Amino acid sequence: MSGVLAAQGVVERALAGSTADGCVVIADATSSANVRWAGNTLTTNGVMTGQAVTVVATVDGASGTAAGVLGRSAVDADALAGLVRAAEQAARDAGPAEDAQPLVDAGAMAGWDSPPESTSIAVLGSAADALGEAFVAARAQGRLLYGYAEHEVRTTYVGTSAGTRLRHVQPTGHIGITAKTADLGASAWVGQATRDYRDVDVAALDAELRRRLGWAARKLDLPPGRYETLLPPTTVADLLIYAYWEMAARDAHEGRTVYAKPGAGTRVGEDFSDPGVTLLSDPAYPGLQCAPFEVAHASSGYSSVFDNGLPLAATDWIRNGRLSSLITTRASAALTGLPVAPAVDNVVLEIAGGAGSVDDLVARTERGLLLTCLWYIREVDPATLLLTGLTRDGVYLVEGGEVVGAVNNFRFNESPVGLLRRISEAGSTVPAFSREWGDHFPRTAMPALRIPDFNMSTVSPAS
Repeated sequence: MSGVLAAQGVVERALAGSTADGCVVIADATSSANVRWAGNTLTTNGVMTGQAVTVVATVDGASGTAAGVLGRSAVDADALAGLVRAAEQAARDAGPAEDAQPLVDAGAMAGWDSPPESTSIAVLGSAADALGEAFVAARAQGRLLYGYAEHEVRTTYVGTSAGTRLRHVQPTGHIGITAKTADLGASAWVGQATRDYRDVDVAALDAELRRRLGWAARKLDLPPGRYETLLPPTTVADLLIYAYWEMAARDAHEGRTVYAKPGAGTRVGEDFSDPGVTLLSDPAYPGLQCAPFEVAHASSGYSSVFDNGLPLAATDWIRNGRLSSLITTRASAALTGLPVAPAVDNVVLEIAGGAGSVDDLVARTERGLLLTCLWYIREVDPATLLLTGLTRDGVYLVEGGEVVGAVNNFRFNESPVGLLRRISEAGSTVPAFSREWGDHFPRTAMPALRIPDFNMSTVSPAS
């Protein structure tokens, strides 16, 4: 038999054909559209569709339950049968899984029989029209615009031999624009995540780029050192996403992260940051909605294939400065003695009393730096979550409540956990798109922050 099966058909046929003791099937149907531009000209656009399936087979044995996990794209009925057999053989060849748990029976949800949803290039139409107007203005003003905009709709179906039948539709979009002066001597970047592009104002994004290039008309050189630094929400997202990704309870329990208690155990329950700091995730957070159940294509310290279909809930990771939860699977919760708290596909930072925008922080700054985005972020020391990376596309000097020029780039060395203990002022929490991680993790909301002593460790030649 040939022809790609419908997503629900993939799940039902794979489950029906499984001879393993347990089976989980995840079918992902994707639809995406994108446009790209360079030098004030649209260069490419495209529309794509795809389908992928992951089969998890579990086999019980005298010493425990083993799992075999295999995935493939665009399978027909014959290929699907082979995929199921291969997953079952992988389970029989594997040893007992450390994260083995009974498969989840979350029941069947309304909408299971609904087809996958899709997007089209029309979703990007208004943004593309506005880009055309921005290109005209940029040519007239001696600026060059580069960038990329994408919209994807992913429909995920999760079924288990225990009875789970769940469906989730996830719209995800983002736009990033880089502006350069005609001589390429200055550049600036802005970006935004979106669910449907209705909230994307290209004219406003372009106006911000013009403002930043205007700031860069004056250039100053500064030495490395610790500077009072204003971090807009996008830069805060660059750093806090990494802090969230390191929150696996098992890694902390085994002493490998900043969340590990010296000696043994985790730091859950300890005062961890300034009072008033709250870091949370919530599948229903307005504008950042994501899957309300676990979708795990592989097992790690962060997730477990045995937990597929497990309901997700709003979770405070840090509440009023106290570390209150770490990311757990059911297995790692049992290991660490912590409550079950699976990862959620968004993260939000809230600071008690925070108000206003980064411009408000600038207006109250006697002298400091405005750091608009980071890149090439890497971990240096897991024990302190010390990160290093480079500044990019706009570091500005603020004096007397105004931006007075652009300064050279730096390499920084900072821990986001350390920053949470040294906040001297914060703005309101707003949606934020990380320059470094936004393609992988776009659903974040952050405030602008004032850090009194951000460590610019060396001058960087990056431009």
